[in-house]
Amino acid sequence: MGWAIEIERTTTPKQKPKVGELGFGKYFTDHMFIANYDEGQGWHHPRIVPYQPISLDPAAKVFHYGQTVFEGLKAYRTSDNGIQLFRPNKNIQRLNLSNDRLSIPGLDEELFMEALTQLVRIDSDWIPGEPETSLYIRPYVIATEPLLGVSPSKQYLFMIILSPVGSYYAEGINPVSIHVESHYVRAVEGGVGTAKTAGNYAAGLKAQEGASAKGYSQVLWLDGVHRRYVEEVGSMNVFFKLGDKVVTPVLNGSFLAGITRDSTLTLLRHWGVAVEERPILIDELVEACRSGELVEAFGTGTAAVISPIGELSYEDERLVIGGGETGPLSKRLYDTLTGIQYGSVEDPFGWMVRL
Repeated sequence: MGWAIEIERTTTPKQKPKVGELGFGKYFTDHMFIANYDEGQGWHHPRIVPYQPISLDPAAKVFHYGQTVFEGLKAYRTSDNGIQLFRPNKNIQRLNLSNDRLSIPGLDEELFMEALTQLVRIDSDWIPGEPETSLYIRPYVIATEPLLGVSPSKQYLFMIILSPVGSYYAEGINPVSIHVESHYVRAVEGGVGTAKTAGNYAAGLKAQEGASAKGYSQVLWLDGVHRRYVEEVGSMNVFFKLGDKVVTPVLNGSFLAGITRDSTLTLLRHWGVAVEERPILIDELVEACRSGELVEAFGTGTAAVISPIGELSYEDERLVIGGGETGPLSKRLYDTLTGIQYGSVEDPFGWMVRL
């Protein structure tokens, strides 16, 4: 049985920004989804309302104890003016894993999908149709019980907001430079690194500031115990091509299981590329880069899809990868994944959900 979602349409629609002004996460559509949770009642009162500020008690637990989780996915406009989502079931499943880790009540997957699709349909005219643009979807849950006690909240809000976004690579896909962080720690096994929760991102800001000040665009995190094993790049998972083999850090409980990561692994194996998920020592990468064995590196994530890495900085040594150029495998992955998302490349895995 479906969720009876109340719908209140805006009477003052916003003026849509020009495509060249979109950027990422700057503008928001006319409507948003909200549902409430109360202990003993469960999730209830699902509604789509005009986009607006929300009112919270100053004692709401989200402000004091960080009990919140979120997701990120996209809706794409195809050449025949259709709309499709990329593996939304994976985002729903991961949100519930995050919910469980943060002691937040789970969401019914079918109800989540119904809320998501209805909202996207209502604001479908906000989905840009230009190449490599899309509609970013941000579902999230916040703890709202007004009680200054360290315990799981008994009240929550589940919300979904939408933001039209421009091309991540406005001037073409270009490699980024990465600073290997050996001082700060973001997460450890047993912590909340596998959850998509706000504190993980706040914990990374200091290191990101330092990397940016040195001219680097992202941080490569090492493990929080030994400071020797590679984990992830900022908001992306990371891959390295060593000769004819691609390696990526094995999921160890301290960093996010990316959906684009999983899709990349599936594609590589589908193509017959040798792939290993295993612990990777930073010293191994340094030596491989010096010897020329490290021929490509790239990050994977929702925003950029594939982000080639042209340089690593570790302990004041600058290590150029693949001549600082985008490698052929990175380019093939990017073209294939984005082609599947926009419907111009065959989807042999049944990943896309057409609305």
